[in-house]
Amino acid sequence: MEAAAQWPTRGIPDHPRAWLATVATRRLIDRVRSDHSRRQREERVIVGSPPAEFMRAPDEEASQDRDDSLILLLMCCHPALSPPTQIALTLRAVGGLTTAEIAGAFLVPEATMAQRISRAKQGIREAGATFSMPPPAEMDFRLRAVLQVLYLIFNEGYTTSSGDEITRTDLTHEAIRLMRQLRLVRPGDAEVKGLLALMLLTEARRPARIDPAGRLVDLADQDRSLWNQSLIEEGVQLVTEALQQGPPGAYQLQAAIAAIYDEASHPEDTDWPQILLLYQLLDRLTPNPMATLNRALALAMVAGPQAGLDLLATLDDDKRVASHHRLFAVRGHLLEMAGNSAAATEAFETAARRCTSLPERAYLQERARAALRR
Repeated sequence: MEAAAQWPTRGIPDHPRAWLATVATRRLIDRVRSDHSRRQREERVIVGSPPAEFMRAPDEEASQDRDDSLILLLMCCHPALSPPTQIALTLRAVGGLTTAEIAGAFLVPEATMAQRISRAKQGIREAGATFSMPPPAEMDFRLRAVLQVLYLIFNEGYTTSSGDEITRTDLTHEAIRLMRQLRLVRPGDAEVKGLLALMLLTEARRPARIDPAGRLVDLADQDRSLWNQSLIEEGVQLVTEALQQGPPGAYQLQAAIAAIYDEASHPEDTDWPQILLLYQLLDRLTPNPMATLNRALALAMVAGPQAGLDLLATLDDDKRVASHHRLFAVRGHLLEMAGNSAAATEAFETAARRCTSLPERAYLQERARAALRR
């Protein structure tokens, strides 16, 4: 979740908890490879030619398994609304995000998002939605939208998209709280476990993200002794359980990636080949430009910065991210890795100009100055 904003690290996990996460993700990779190979064999038979080449404890009593916020969230995800409309409405009604923040999360203009939210409110009224838990037959349909809403709320809280705050703990804590409630309602759902694991493994790094002066700290430079080990342990256990349940979902894959980051005792201990493979699986499962952007970072760590830059170039014509500051920030990082200080400086400066988060803009400006000094 944060790999695009905080530059990652290298290596292989080297202690028992890391082994659990590594075993789970390798089983996942083996399973996906096996399934993919089976599909390839089937394709060869059919077509006769070879195929083309990302706070409550879960054991608390069931009487605490829901609250008004969770009911409101599920109500907003009414089947009368389209999935994008469900998500926009719940981000506004439950997450408390502004229209601009929601538009940024969806990579659409603010005016477009305002119209979507207005239509959603009207749709809820016309559908006669009631303030109660949905019937079981509708729960699965609504659950996917609920998970995406909580994912976006957590992201906005962990790295704010605008303003002078680096993070908003009110949003991350609320997202985690609601995910714990949701897990009590759906204890066997692997994607619920995966998303909760992803949030916990990401939140665990928060204490080291900001230095005493209030500046962002690169992942590679963070004091890992400050990371919350209890959250890491819980997150690793959750993602390990989830990955063993069956075919992986997007949240499980992202949680597995986060576990590899968190289990590395030192930056050089990060298992980049495994992270790259997981990002490839994620980009195949749910193709989107941010997954490709993160995959470019991992590819650069495995195959060199030029390989990552070549992959980034495929996003230049994607209107969803072509002007987004993260694309230029990642490009600056890879250009700096490649030794092209002048181009890296220009990319970081462009990223800073397009960034609406003041702390992140200051961080990018410092990256530009540092590249220029090299």
